[in-house]
Amino acid sequence: MKICLLCTEIFAWGKYGGFGRATRIIGRELAIRGHEVSAVVPRRKGQADFEMLDGIKVFGFPIYNPLKAQALFKKNDADIYHSEEPSFLTCLAQKAMPEKKHVVTFRDPRLWKDWKIEYRGYSVSKLQVVCNYLFEDRLFVTRAVHKCHGRFCAARSLVPVAVKKYGLEDVPGFLPTPVRVPEYIEKSTIPLVCFVSRFNRRKRPEIFFELARKFPGVRFVAAGKALDRRRDAMLREKYRNISNLDMSGFLNQFDDTSIGEIYEKSWVLVNTASREGLPNAFIEAAANGCAILSHVNPDGFSQNYGYHVKDDNFEKGLRRLLADDRWRELGEKGRQYVEQHFELEKAVDAHVREYEKLLGI
Repeated sequence: MKICLLCTEIFAWGKYGGFGRATRIIGRELAIRGHEVSAVVPRRKGQADFEMLDGIKVFGFPIYNPLKAQALFKKNDADIYHSEEPSFLTCLAQKAMPEKKHVVTFRDPRLWKDWKIEYRGYSVSKLQVVCNYLFEDRLFVTRAVHKCHGRFCAARSLVPVAVKKYGLEDVPGFLPTPVRVPEYIEKSTIPLVCFVSRFNRRKRPEIFFELARKFPGVRFVAAGKALDRRRDAMLREKYRNISNLDMSGFLNQFDDTSIGEIYEKSWVLVNTASREGLPNAFIEAAANGCAILSHVNPDGFSQNYGYHVKDDNFEKGLRRLLADDRWRELGEKGRQYVEQHFELEKAVDAHVREYEKLLGI
């Protein structure tokens, strides 16, 4: 099969987000299986018009002229055009190749209340949030979603959100994000708690850093950085004297094993964001037997496999998880759940089955 992935990023060339991570791993695994995989994404600094990435043919268009993506869709002549989160690209792909099959996975459908949170907790600027809204959420995107031949959600808890947002009559299916589940893990002998996310405002990393002050006998590792360089520098300066806090910076999981090692050793993953879809970090951490301590509770991850923080009292939640090694049993439950539903081979199989069903293979 020839599969073209559409996304606003692909976890490379300075753009490292959850949508891009999922797009890259799905494309890589499909290519490994012998499918011809391409991706059409906005071109970032240092990215050429055409690149090869993990077996994926990556075509970049000027970020301020997305109409040029139409020619790239025609050039690819794929059997399947798969949008990893709907956007204006979904509309352009349908216009360019109306006779082909179009699929969408809802990864973080945002209602108006969610966009207000994004605006208040902007990553770089409020203008960027407005531009994202215009590109991802205008009326023509809703029309494109309705015209898709297959509609799926990356988490079951996103189904009612997608139905409400796009006025869908048919309930989207579940299409999991592939995650490799290690056969063997070896946890740290001393309590280790991790934070794997950007240090942007909406993510509220300050809560994690302050948590480290209250637990001097626990090691805290924060893997990430803020997109706003001034904010990143401010946070590192403000919290640099906390002796049990390691601010490791951004770690590219496709280039080295550091993130995997952090997950393997950690007892608890902390997520302090004000809102999320289903973060890749939840699935990856749970695959490594980490309990989840979080304000958000997509698919019941924090409630069932850790502690759901409803009042921003992360201190209470962490104490509960560490007491009597509760984290271990809950982490193992999460590991079993991820192995059953998100394990890499099973998740890629699910993608291939849906593609073949649409193509009548």
